[in-house]
Amino acid sequence: MTDRTDKSTPSDPSRRKFLKGVGLVGAGAAIAGGLLETELKGERSAASGANAPMSGTVEAALQVNNERRTVQVEPRTTLLNALRNHLDPPLTGPKLVCDMGTCGACTVLVDDRPVYACLVLAVDAVGKKITTVEGLGTAERPNQVQAAFVADDALMCGFCTPGFVTTISAYLKKNPQPTLVELREACKGNFCRCGTYPRVFEAALAAAKQK
Repeated sequence: MTDRTDKSTPSDPSRRKFLKGVGLVGAGAAIAGGLLETELKGERSAASGANAPMSGTVEAALQVNNERRTVQVEPRTTLLNALRNHLDPPLTGPKLVCDMGTCGACTVLVDDRPVYACLVLAVDAVGKKITTVEGLGTAERPNQVQAAFVADDALMCGFCTPGFVTTISAYLKKNPQPTLVELREACKGNFCRCGTYPRVFEAALAAAKQK
């Protein structure tokens, strides 16, 4: 019969050693788990900070129609919003219609290239040359495209007109004698809800002849 009071042999781990080993393993796991959780929290905090919306306003110096205009805007403010609502006096030629870069009514020139002002941040336009339809000519001295639009009655409601005039004016500088097909291709980013396309292209061709 085995004596249950006998001590364990040296080759067998004692209960105390076993519990001590389990405790160390558990403590190590807890520490590792704590470090991992801390790291994950840090990553989540960093990600949250990266995606957090910026607040406050910044000062942006815009070169608009050959004038330096300073605006105080939120970093998320579009160039269109800045031109229409933050300048004094405002420039309302570019129109807010679709607000998603599909109609072309807000077209302005940035470094002489047509862009949708509703898709450009005002802070990204700093240091660049911005031209709106107001900068192409005046009521007393319109440019060739503006004059042709009036002469050929190439507008109806007028919301798309500034975008077409701006786009065509830029294109005629690049291609002074375009074909009708080329003009249509150049204006494919501009949409007229009134369907005044025939008059628009007649005016564009007439303006090209005056150059």
